[in-house]
Amino acid sequence: MAIGFNSVISAPRKNKAYEDYIRKYRSIAVDEMKKYHIPASITLAQGLLESGAGKSLLARKSNNHFGIKCGSSWRGRTVRHDDDRRNECFRAYRRARDSYEDHSKFLRTGARYAFLFRLKITDYKGWAKGLKKAGYATDSRYATRLIDIIELYELNQYDRKGGLKWAEEFPNPHQPYLSNGMLYVIARRGDTFKSLGKEFDISSKKIRKYNELPKDYVFEGGEIIYLEEKAKKASKDCIFYTVRPGDSMYSIAQKYGIRLKYLYKMNDMKEDAPVPNVGDMLRLR
Repeated sequence: MAIGFNSVISAPRKNKAYEDYIRKYRSIAVDEMKKYHIPASITLAQGLLESGAGKSLLARKSNNHFGIKCGSSWRGRTVRHDDDRRNECFRAYRRARDSYEDHSKFLRTGARYAFLFRLKITDYKGWAKGLKKAGYATDSRYATRLIDIIELYELNQYDRKGGLKWAEEFPNPHQPYLSNGMLYVIARRGDTFKSLGKEFDISSKKIRKYNELPKDYVFEGGEIIYLEEKAKKASKDCIFYTVRPGDSMYSIAQKYGIRLKYLYKMNDMKEDAPVPNVGDMLRLR
């Protein structure tokens, strides 16, 4: 069986500054969640958005990561900064950790945010929409932006028990994607069935089975690796495929999330048939 992986699905790239910020502050966000019952995912997403991943002037000069203004009750250090209006008063902190704690207290003691604490700790969408409703920010897309950040960087993992421990054990996790309704990752050189299985809590045997790979297969990097069993046919919007240079029946099956034997069957081909010619049309469903 000629494997071939030239047709790899392109995946969106994450922002390294965001990833660095998450690694730096995720343990603080989890600590705050335990004390104040605010989802760590929401805290991190707000920190990323409000501080520009810690690079805004307010964050760098005043350790204010959440854009919290002074207010009548604030008795701490202050700094002036242009925002909705010129020269507005913002809270200033000695350490970023102090900003995180004050953010928790700000939400916990603010009457307009009280309804949020009736939500489940895992309901990050409800929290994001609730923060916008309560007037935390004037941006009409504030809730959507928070949700997008949480889902792209999988911040909701920190809202679950053991999420931080998992993240520390796998400091550079694979990002899961969807193809034909099924989860997959892009393998890296050095990956093994065992390492992928441990990361995603799936037996190495199942990963080999799902991807129809031999036990002694060595990952070169760039392979599409499914985390669940592939389908019998492609999704409804993928009916035919034109064979390109470097393709194999296996690489096409992986690209569209189809079990190899069904791809052969749909095209009236035997499993020992030669590789299709460039330009040939194959049925995908």
